[in-house]
Amino acid sequence: MHKQYHCISKDSVHYQVSPLTMSPAAGPKVLHVAGHSSCGFYNRITKCLSSVSLLFPNRLRVIEHEFDDRTMYRQWLVEDGFRNNFCDQEGKEHVACPIVWISNNPIDGDPDPADIEKYLGGHDATLDWCRDFMEPAPFAPIKPEPETVNDGHKADHGYDYDLVVIGGGSGGMAAAKEASILGAKVALCDFVKPSPQGTTWGLGGTCVNVGCIPKKLFHIGATLRESIHADANFFGISSVGVKPDDMMGQLPNMKTETHWNVIKDNIENYIRSLNFKYRVGLREKSVQYLNKLATLKDAHTVEVVDKKGNVSQITASRVLVAVGGRPTPLDCDGGNLAISSDDVFFLNQDPGKTLCVGASYISLECAGFLAGIGNDVTVAVRSILLRGFDRECSERIGDYMKEHGVKFKTQVTPSKLEKLEDDRIKVTFSDGTDDVYDTVLAAVGRTADTAKLGLESVNVVTNPKNRKIMTKFEQSSCPNIYAVGDVMEGCPELTPVAIQAGKALARRLFGGSKESMDYVNICTTVFTPIEYSCVGLSEEDAIAKHGEDGIEVYHREFLPLEWSLSQMRHDSNAFAKIVVDKKSADEKVIGMHYVGPNAGEIMQGYGVSMKNGLTYRQLVDTVGIHPTSSEELVTLSITKSSGADAAAGGC
Repeated sequence: MHKQYHCISKDSVHYQVSPLTMSPAAGPKVLHVAGHSSCGFYNRITKCLSSVSLLFPNRLRVIEHEFDDRTMYRQWLVEDGFRNNFCDQEGKEHVACPIVWISNNPIDGDPDPADIEKYLGGHDATLDWCRDFMEPAPFAPIKPEPETVNDGHKADHGYDYDLVVIGGGSGGMAAAKEASILGAKVALCDFVKPSPQGTTWGLGGTCVNVGCIPKKLFHIGATLRESIHADANFFGISSVGVKPDDMMGQLPNMKTETHWNVIKDNIENYIRSLNFKYRVGLREKSVQYLNKLATLKDAHTVEVVDKKGNVSQITASRVLVAVGGRPTPLDCDGGNLAISSDDVFFLNQDPGKTLCVGASYISLECAGFLAGIGNDVTVAVRSILLRGFDRECSERIGDYMKEHGVKFKTQVTPSKLEKLEDDRIKVTFSDGTDDVYDTVLAAVGRTADTAKLGLESVNVVTNPKNRKIMTKFEQSSCPNIYAVGDVMEGCPELTPVAIQAGKALARRLFGGSKESMDYVNICTTVFTPIEYSCVGLSEEDAIAKHGEDGIEVYHREFLPLEWSLSQMRHDSNAFAKIVVDKKSADEKVIGMHYVGPNAGEIMQGYGVSMKNGLTYRQLVDTVGIHPTSSEELVTLSITKSSGADAAAGGC
């Protein structure tokens, strides 16, 4: 049929099974390419297919049929009629070089017409096929379908409500409103028990009243003050009437004064407006709001007590516990003299010289904003900062806070608190030292607020260490009683998590959904003076899971542009790093970390990518927005294993 005829066979693999490819279990896809050696299109496509087969040796085998010249090729294809073996009309009319088809079996030698599976086309069609072949399949995280116990709920159950929610925080309100939208009859019970110092607040739970919202607003005020002190004069901003000096042409640092009651009252007024909106929101969604303290009497009966002590009972087919947690008291002699994060935002006077006990994010955030508004602040640390977070990033936060005036007493705990005649508090530490403070703030952990909920009467199992409810897909050991948010064991203590989990649960209970809450790869931010955001695994957890040889770390230290003019900022670098699974295709990103300004705003978008299987290659192929700090995360190239300096230069 032709003078010279040879074939080259290679196998190839790829990520995705397209309509024209086979699964790995079915063996490699077999492509035949025929043409003559003097044709540039034939030579180009054979090189392309050979490269693909080398990249993916288990998914593709290429067999080349090469003719000496155009005449011999057309003789075989047209005059001898090989093209008539194709089912496609386009294949039957093909005259150009090359021609490519797919067969069932990888048989070398002369092409077997009986083995033809599909006509593919010429040069351009084959290039398109290669592009599809190389395209990774869309990453679709697999969520397990909830396997729950039948809770006995029926449409004609005969109880007062389909659902009673105990707890008016973020998760409870989200679940209650979603269930009502789906047609359930819902009541929500919320009653704030005073803190040991007598502090109370309105509807909305910890986040809006004594957590995320006031904390972030105080943090904003503190960073604003810091920026005025450190940056304003370098941007040419001064108090009215102040002129640059004659020698250097520079302005002096601006001086400020913080008025505690102004910021405190303004924040309280804003929070009261949110409390009102939440009540309106429940009413608009037809949720019955009961400002009453709830206790479980049995699996379907809830006893409620109003602020006047009046007792009544309501019944429900299903009960959701969303009571969150409260600060763990300081366990030492005189520990009752300490306030907690439940109290600090309601103090009627500036806390003054403050001791923050604990190394949690709550302790460091409070220490940060109190120091940021001008107070003398010390943090008592028993072991390490920010346990559970990335160690390298945590240490950077500690170093930054020390450089900006926060004192640290390490490897100590308070052993005794004593009230002095001037109402100040003398603290004796475990190392024998002592000091006197205006305020002692305990932030040594949180305990689920379930002690007097009556869970034992319905055999709901809790963790004895923290009183959190043990669940499987938010369902407790009592099938019709559920839990979401901080009260649930294993749930990240984050407001958006509680909201999403509450909505997902309501949709499963009353909307027929099978979607479970995904607690993996959730972004979080610590609002310390230098902010820290992360998603995925810390470097330590990545090593524990994948082994030290199984990961790589890309990192960079840099000076954010907004800090670049200030001489007071030149030792305050930001830091970015990603942790990748070195053994995965294209190095899957398993952890992202950023320490610097606007951390939460920066990390949120990357969290979406992490949910969808982000790889290092996709990250660095993304064009950054210049000049931004977020840009640093898509230009990371220095590996920790290389030992190269992670410090970055300019553009």
